[in-house]
Amino acid sequence: MALEPETVSAEEGPDPELVDMTRRLAVSLVLTIPVLILAMGDMVLPGTPVENSIPSGWAPWLELLFATPVCLWAAWPFYVRGVRSIINRSLNMFTLIGLGVSVAFVYSLVATLVPGIFPDSFRDESGQVGVYFESAAVIVSLILVGQVLELRARAATGAAIRRLLNMAATSARRIDDTGNEADIPLEQVNHGDKLRVRPGEKIPVDGRIISGHSSVNESMVSGEPLPVDKAEGDQVIGATVNGTGSLIMVAERVGDETLLARIVNMVSEAQRSRAPVQKLVDKVAAIFVPTVIVVAIITFITWALVGPAPELSHALVNAVAVLIIACPCALGLATPMSIMVATGRGASHGVLFRNAEAIEILRDVDTLVVDKTGTLTVGRPELDTIETTADMDSDTLLSLIASLERGSEHPLAEAIVRGADVRELDLSSVSDFESVTGKGVKGMVQGKRVAMGNSALCELLEIDTANVRKRVEALRGDGRTVMFCIVDGLLAGILAVADPVKETTPGAVTALHQEGIRIVMVTGDAKATAQAVAGKLGIDEVFADVLPEDKVEIVRKLQRQGAIVAMAGDGINDAPALAAANVGIAMGTGTDVAMESAGVTLVKGDLRGIVQATRLSRLTMANIKQNLLFAFGYNSLGVPIAAGILYPFFGLLLSPMIAAAAMSLSSVSVIGNALRLRTRSL
Repeated sequence: MALEPETVSAEEGPDPELVDMTRRLAVSLVLTIPVLILAMGDMVLPGTPVENSIPSGWAPWLELLFATPVCLWAAWPFYVRGVRSIINRSLNMFTLIGLGVSVAFVYSLVATLVPGIFPDSFRDESGQVGVYFESAAVIVSLILVGQVLELRARAATGAAIRRLLNMAATSARRIDDTGNEADIPLEQVNHGDKLRVRPGEKIPVDGRIISGHSSVNESMVSGEPLPVDKAEGDQVIGATVNGTGSLIMVAERVGDETLLARIVNMVSEAQRSRAPVQKLVDKVAAIFVPTVIVVAIITFITWALVGPAPELSHALVNAVAVLIIACPCALGLATPMSIMVATGRGASHGVLFRNAEAIEILRDVDTLVVDKTGTLTVGRPELDTIETTADMDSDTLLSLIASLERGSEHPLAEAIVRGADVRELDLSSVSDFESVTGKGVKGMVQGKRVAMGNSALCELLEIDTANVRKRVEALRGDGRTVMFCIVDGLLAGILAVADPVKETTPGAVTALHQEGIRIVMVTGDAKATAQAVAGKLGIDEVFADVLPEDKVEIVRKLQRQGAIVAMAGDGINDAPALAAANVGIAMGTGTDVAMESAGVTLVKGDLRGIVQATRLSRLTMANIKQNLLFAFGYNSLGVPIAAGILYPFFGLLLSPMIAAAAMSLSSVSVIGNALRLRTRSL
């Protein structure tokens, strides 16, 4: 078959191979029908003496006339691929099809042109040499039916990608340096362009609002029907829909950099990837095809030696039937069809599989490691409490700490800066800024040595926290994250930040437990805070006060204990653990590094997506097993019957035409079973 395209267009467009195969099928069917009528007479049209209406000896010549375009032109792609398979030493279904059809046609051609060269073992009771043009033509037609149905099914699996592409805007309204506005094609939008998004329009690219206020429908990403309020400084995503307000934004990601483009690329790559189970199928196919050819040769020899008259004709027919019925097209379709349908189905639910391997491994996951902030929680913490311990008022302390944290992108730092903005505090410049990984930050603000962080930072700086320990434990017991504020080497106060649990998290945790998955929370928060959140959600195990580099070791420790581990996270510090896990699951609302390190990305940033991904993985692998079982079972039964094993007992022989019909039916059955994944409940 033709290769899957690396890029997918929003315009459906005709598939050239599908158009070609459909044309060949139409011509083949028109010409095969008269061949059948000529060859089988009353068997095709009961009560109509077709054979008696044709002058004696003309029937084989007329069959040759009609069958030649079918067996030469319509079947030509099969011969080309069959020859290539032999040259490349990679025998496949086209090897068997090419052999079967060419043997039947060439034999019949010679029998029509020079019947006198055949010995008696080829002749029937009336002394005629039988021809099998109808078998060759019907085989080609039936195989073309299977090819057309397969190509249509493959085209249908790209519908999910096209739906995503069609969500994108087609143009943008750019504001130039002089303030003039003009509509331009989306392809001409550049990084840094200022764009106006009018009410009701699609946001053209990913970027940041610099002016205006509106509500934006982000259901394409979040799956939530309620619009999200957006104002100056907020991020917006291309293809989402603006509400009633007018926005001015700056383009930050264009072309292939946008979230929508990355989603499409991930789905497309996953559909072209191969699951590990496919390696087993490839090994079996590599042995299977040569074995079938050997079986066909043995069948021919056996019938030629001990079969009924005409011995060689029976030998030829049964050998061809073996070649045709054993075509491993169903075996070849079993895995890729299911993978293609599953990846498209996942994309429609906001679940992106990087490759087929992730689908297969996710089925076996029994332990899920999750980060807290942004995964279990909203990831947008708010300043909740500020208490001082020195001769300094809370506003002054907050001003110092917010000035220190202003340059940080950490969600907790953003919460502190927002808290200072709410109080309309003035912030100062910072010098000698230093980030202590996993512990906190420090620097010079207004001539003072200011530091803020967790208990580990206090230990590093040898700060005594005994006098606030009870208060800190009380705040942590309520699920708050507490940080220590240090000014000129003394503990100046504490800050508490609350990050609410996502509304969907409790239900997702329950559903994951029902799927038999143990949930382990790994967080840099203090143990009391982590235990408080875990207790509310029913988390099975908690690792707290964890440094970023320790997350990888925890994942490996669980793996050494025999667990199949999936890791879910959204930050840069989660990337190593995502890569180390059996399956990394990145929240689409997180960083690019996390998404690049993961095998699965949840576009909606919602743990419910893990439930859907797990269920889809299990349904997909079950579907593949069903397909493989059917394909192997079909060949295990079909080949012996085609070889004539039932003839000594029941006098039954399998016509090559029936073998071709059965082979096509097996492929259609596999395709139909794979397409069932589109309607299975997740």
